[in-house]
Amino acid sequence: MSRPRRKLHRNRAPGPAGRRAHPAPASGGGTAGRGGVRPVALASQAAGAGRAGTKRPANSIDTGRWAKPPVELAMHGLFLLCGLLAVAAVLFMTVYMVASGGPVIAKVGPGAFLFGRTWDPEKMRFGILPMILASLAATFGAILIALPTGILAAVFLAKLAPPRVAAVLRALVDLLAGIPSVVYGLLGALLIMPLIFRLQTALGLPTRGSLLAAILLLVIMILPTIISVSETAIRSVPAPYEDAALALGSTRLQSIFKVIVPAARSGIAAGTVLGTGRAIGEAMAVIMVAGNAAILPELLKPVRLLTASIPLEWAYSGGLHRDALYGIGLTLFVFIMIINIVLNRMLKKGGVSLDS
Repeated sequence: MSRPRRKLHRNRAPGPAGRRAHPAPASGGGTAGRGGVRPVALASQAAGAGRAGTKRPANSIDTGRWAKPPVELAMHGLFLLCGLLAVAAVLFMTVYMVASGGPVIAKVGPGAFLFGRTWDPEKMRFGILPMILASLAATFGAILIALPTGILAAVFLAKLAPPRVAAVLRALVDLLAGIPSVVYGLLGALLIMPLIFRLQTALGLPTRGSLLAAILLLVIMILPTIISVSETAIRSVPAPYEDAALALGSTRLQSIFKVIVPAARSGIAAGTVLGTGRAIGEAMAVIMVAGNAAILPELLKPVRLLTASIPLEWAYSGGLHRDALYGIGLTLFVFIMIINIVLNRMLKKGGVSLDS
């Protein structure tokens, strides 16, 4: 008996007639993609699932609020609360200082209070011009000395010092930044004051605290802040900046002072502002070396800064005298705000912003 022949099917050439038909999805239309999944149908199904309230997978790329995990939402709320508390604290301090110090300035008179030359609480005379001038002279004198010194020290630590030497010096700078101001005052009384006394004796002046002693002490106190912040800014400048300057034929010092330091001016400016704030707000250390006489400032004569009057007279003050001390605090608060605004404007004109 002859066996039944099997029908042999030749491989047909690829084409519309030779492809297997894939079952079309139940919804949607259009041409099917590979594997029988239509992009249009997939998009319409996903949209329908979202409208129906179906929970999307955890790895969804949607960044909407509903897709955030609970921990992220909680941390977002915590950070928002901290930011609002910081803003509220600044607003509260501003309102409190204005409410406490504003009435006495209005009662004494803004001109008599800010430009009066006599501070005598017993006679109810509250002129703070000598203290304003002494604070400005001490602050800007300290900045004029500390700023170039701090920048040069930061350049040495970041670019020129051997790594081991830089590590030791960096630790010492950080240690100086954490020393209490009273300790600085003791060092000033023991080390700076004898040198000032010798100079005063040679010039025939009485040996007392002086503006020069306050300036030198403030220089020592704000140097660690300026050095630390400036060094961090210099080290953060990308290495290709220096490599490009050296490749163009610059020397090592030229590349540092013509390229790297200008590129780090934002961080240096921030260090300057921080140092200025500490200098104008220092009280305890300055009390120990300045002489505390409310007279117009001279370099080798005793002076009293705005910050010194509050702790010196707070214990026995009362009535209008206590209100006048609040007025000094308000004046100091406004001065610090003005200095920060002016420095920020000056730096923005030069292409630098403290927010960068």
